[in-house]
Amino acid sequence: MRKRDRDRAVALARERGEVRTRDLSDIGVPRCYLTRMCDEGLLIKVGYGRYRVAKPEAA
Repeated sequence: MRKRDRDRAVALARERGEVRTRDLSDIGVPRCYLTRMCDEGLLIKVGYGRYRVAKPEAA
């Protein structure tokens, strides 16, 4: 998995609060990365095709 794709996916999820699989595909992040990012603790699957950041940044 490319670090750049992972960083863009997490940044988009932080910005929007919740992202869909399609949102990530639209910015060029392959779907196969989603499971890996969940396994690494970066994203949490909250529903079918919906993800949130696992550890939100402190405000």
